[in-house]
Amino acid sequence: MSLGSPPRKPRAGKPKPSGKQAALKADGETARAFRRGDLPDRETILRFLSENPDRASKRDIAKAFGLKGDTRSELKALLRELEDEGLIERDRKTLRRPGTLPAVTVLEITMRSADGDLVARPAEWSEEHGLAPVVTVRQSNAGRDKGRGKSRTPSIAAGIGDRVLARIFSTSHGASTAYTARIMKVLDRRGGAILGVFKQTPGGGGRLMPIERRGEEYLIDADFTGEAKDGDLVEVETARLGRMGLPRAKVMSVLGSVEGEKAISMIAIHAHGIPYIFPSEVLAAAEAAKPAPLKGREDWRDIPLITIDPADAKDHDDAVYAEEDPAPENPGGVIVTVAIADVSWYVRAGTALDREALKRGNSAYFPDRVVPMLPERISNDLCSLREGEDRPALAVRMTFSSDGRKISHRFHRVMIKSAAKLSYQQAQAAIDGNPDDKAGPLLDPVLKPLWHAYDVLKRGRDRRQPLDLDMPERKILLTSEGKVDKVVVPDRLDAHKLIEECMIQANVAAAETLEKRRQPLIYRVHDQPSLAKQEVLREFLGTLGMSLARGAAVRASAFNGILARAAGEPHQIMVNEMVLRSQSQAVYSPENLGHFGLNLMKYAHFTSPIRRYADLIVHRALVGSLGLGEGAITPEQEAALEPIAAEISTTERRAMAAERETVDRLVAHHLAGRIGEAFDGRVSGVTKSGLFISLPQFGADGFIPVSTLGLDYYHYDEAHQALTGEKTGLGYRLGDSVEVKVVEVIPLAGSMRFEMLSEGRKMPTGIRSFHKSGRARRGGPKKPGTRSPRGRR
Repeated sequence: MSLGSPPRKPRAGKPKPSGKQAALKADGETARAFRRGDLPDRETILRFLSENPDRASKRDIAKAFGLKGDTRSELKALLRELEDEGLIERDRKTLRRPGTLPAVTVLEITMRSADGDLVARPAEWSEEHGLAPVVTVRQSNAGRDKGRGKSRTPSIAAGIGDRVLARIFSTSHGASTAYTARIMKVLDRRGGAILGVFKQTPGGGGRLMPIERRGEEYLIDADFTGEAKDGDLVEVETARLGRMGLPRAKVMSVLGSVEGEKAISMIAIHAHGIPYIFPSEVLAAAEAAKPAPLKGREDWRDIPLITIDPADAKDHDDAVYAEEDPAPENPGGVIVTVAIADVSWYVRAGTALDREALKRGNSAYFPDRVVPMLPERISNDLCSLREGEDRPALAVRMTFSSDGRKISHRFHRVMIKSAAKLSYQQAQAAIDGNPDDKAGPLLDPVLKPLWHAYDVLKRGRDRRQPLDLDMPERKILLTSEGKVDKVVVPDRLDAHKLIEECMIQANVAAAETLEKRRQPLIYRVHDQPSLAKQEVLREFLGTLGMSLARGAAVRASAFNGILARAAGEPHQIMVNEMVLRSQSQAVYSPENLGHFGLNLMKYAHFTSPIRRYADLIVHRALVGSLGLGEGAITPEQEAALEPIAAEISTTERRAMAAERETVDRLVAHHLAGRIGEAFDGRVSGVTKSGLFISLPQFGADGFIPVSTLGLDYYHYDEAHQALTGEKTGLGYRLGDSVEVKVVEVIPLAGSMRFEMLSEGRKMPTGIRSFHKSGRARRGGPKKPGTRSPRGRR
């Protein structure tokens, strides 16, 4: 079903089973071969999950095998056992084998098979599972009305280079690919475009040099170079494949010199298919938008709400205000008001603005630019809560007791006028006794009540005990030429924490309100760590004399105890990183699994609709369920929440990967002229192939192949996250501080190779026993004809 297709009404008469019911009735081969009612054995369950990725919940398994009563409880225990052993993993309510695809997946179509079928690979895939699986894409309709030959749904056409949202099905044994897929929606049409650097060759023409680490070169004939000059970043399409030599390409567009200020981020933007040019119809719709009227809104323009943001922020989507609760029955309590830009008024479901916002999913932030989800007319003007200007907002007024417990809350559709725009540093300086001319007048009436409210909210947060990782975020600063100037770790101020806690509470209030009204929504969910990941962490902690309690019902507070014991110790950074790696990934979902990291049962993103589509969905749901006027969620969107959640979860990961790669490329460019120099580093990853080394000074990683570590055989121990020399007993562990030398830099790929200058340290006896280690790897000089393993993020 496409995102815009309304749900079909059933025909009169006997109701037909739903697609899921029909699938369950027509059990798979594994289920049919097993006697119904009997508890299947481990191998049968694993085989069933592999054969049926589209129906792999505990309920699906029980129905397929006809399990009832006590047998369902036995199934639950067996599934928990398989999960504990790492043989299956949980994705929300769906179970699947590690290294298999979920039922709904974002795919990138890469080629056509010899039979003419489209072939795709998943857009997101963890390399720890090996090569990404190949998927055959079906473009024909899933079914036709019997005897009529008419399609039940229109065909969705896609081509090479397109990114699609698809439903996944396993194929029978012996098929050319492990999966087939049915397209649900085309997310992005890229037309097979390839990005690279044009290098001119004598006599005209040139070559396209790849920007990807595993990319290939293309030959560009003189007639197909367009306006490209040597060193330009260009977009090409494959022209034809020669029988001999390099494949050929044709220049389609020139994006400017690769040395230019914007080129580095453009590489990541193109490589990940992030839309960065707004279609003309979208820009026209944004320019035609008029300021929202006061009619139908509460007038809150006299309330001195203020915005507190980074100093360089261009849009302001949240404003805050706090006061003491005058109610005598709530002594010491506070009322906290959070007002959020009313994007739902301007961006209506199904419009050109809405379609483009969903396609982008979120804004992407790079050191030199922002790729916004919405045009500037909306994001930086009409919806930005500018100081001293009337702006529409959705606001929530929350009442807390003196111990930080929320007593009540209520949503309002309002018109506000921000009393001031402050930076985090301005607000903090005022509270610390150094107010400037702008913050000074606000100190007593606005800022001090906000800080008092934060003290109250903090009591509730301390009692809740969310996961408290100490992983400082680095910010890369550029020169006016777009080069790396320095990397800084901004101070973590109480002003940051105040705004963060206000936003968290507003997000909780939104989820609670919509659940109470039985309104479908998209949650922000963060599942608890899988039992397999817990076991890996448990083994690692055991090497440090620390422990993690066993059991499926682990809480964030258990991890906080570990982090507290590691604080101030040499292994503090290492423990923080391993705890982070043990966590599940937060995603969007119409099913509520709670938020493990924040230790909250109900949580939805509500506070940033300018830059996140999930928040816009929640705003529309609030407007509709509370009867607040125009801009409500539509039945079509409600029916499509599952694919929307999958899509925006993928766009979020896409933006994060592009942002990370941009930093890597910027730092690599910066260090390209410093080959041979030594730097302080830290072991940030350990594999059988070698060590990943992070340079804290720059916030980027490089790799040291195990073949260059020394004249010894090195063993890889996953539990201890270590490489240890068999003869010497010296080695390196995750988190170790080391000195390295830069020996190779590939700027366009963001790749760096280091040489280890620090001698390994003596490993504890448990690490040197090698009873669970990987096979030995030879260090020292390479033999002729061999290649060093190359790191890849």
